Amino acid sequence: MIHPIVNSPLNMDEEESFLLKDEEEEAISEEVLTRIMKLKRSQWWIFVFISIFFLISAQAVAVLLGRFYYDQGGNSKWVSTLVQTVGFPILYLPLCLLPASSPTWSSCSFKTLVWIYLSLGLAIGLDNLLYSYGLLLLSASAYSLICGTQLIFNAIFSYLINSEKITFWTVMSVFFLTISALVIALDDDSDSPSGGSKWIYVIGCLLTLLASLIYSLQLSLMQFSFEKIIKKETFAMVLEMQIYTSLVASCVSVIGLFASGEWKMLRREMEEFHMGHMSYVLTLAGTAVSWQLGSVSAVALIFLVSSLFSNLIGTLSLIVTPLAALAVFDDKLTVAKIVAILFAIPGVAFYMYTNYLDGLKVQRERDSQAD
Repeated sequence: MIHPIVNSPLNMDEEESFLLKDEEEEAISEEVLTRIMKLKRSQWWIFVFISIFFLISAQAVAVLLGRFYYDQGGNSKWVSTLVQTVGFPILYLPLCLLPASSPTWSSCSFKTLVWIYLSLGLAIGLDNLLYSYGLLLLSASAYSLICGTQLIFNAIFSYLINSEKITFWTVMSVFFLTISALVIALDDDSDSPSGGSKWIYVIGCLLTLLASLIYSLQLSLMQFSFEKIIKKETFAMVLEMQIYTSLVASCVSVIGLFASGEWKMLRREMEEFHMGHMSYVLTLAGTAVSWQLGSVSAVALIFLVSSLFSNLIGTLSLIVTPLAALAVFDDKLTVAKIVAILFAIPGVAFYMYTNYLDGLKVQRERDSQAD
């Protein structure tokens, strides 16, 4: 899974997601901001840079470790799926740091919340499984570049489901990212790392493309749930959404692991792992922690700076990850990959610029209302 903020509705394109929506959330934030304001300027910058580093690097590290797992002899798709969400207890850390007095109730019933968590959790489980297959069949760099198409689907679903406007910069972002994905998919010089044929490579591209589509749809549905059903979007509610949907997705992965019979192969897989038992455990644990560390860092940047800034920094991982994969795994740097990266960079830049303009627009509207 590649996304600016791992499994987080904080990254949605809705203009309102850049700003706190209600007086209660503003009161909570003021209490947190009061603590932040007590920091010296040097300390504030240190925390900001640390959060930026972990937000960008966690995404890349998680993908690289996922590819490393397969390269060193790992073959369980369900284990690869499970580690993408099983680290969700880490999210309790920022949740516990929120003021204890902040209520997290919403306007919808408990039964409705359960159905939302179950449906989105099932979608996340399926999405992660598709990403696992994509990473198995593709090189890390090709996989990361194709995952950039999530921004395309995000723009489309935001327009269809969340009534977002399609701007010139959005169209330009979709255009460049579409070309980037097509170039990778049609790259005749790229081979599947699993040693398969060209058709295996194409299947890997299609599965990753489908995973990006489902992920973007999931984000838009999360935003729709907050706006139309839950009707409350505080930081605590967002974190709880992440925690409980990840819990459901993890249960789906565990069921799939046992139903598929892959659990029987885990002991042998560990024994035959090229780098040894300890490396096997550390690889899986590191992958699980990395996915969730990105989410925690995103929340930290929202408190320290703004939601908009957190979103923009998270988007940079879509460029950093394929470059890191090329450097770490010595992936074959084909002409098509170079062209794809050159098209992906402006595509991501246009997407970030669109979010920047949306944030300025909402800020001006809020300032005018305050006056």
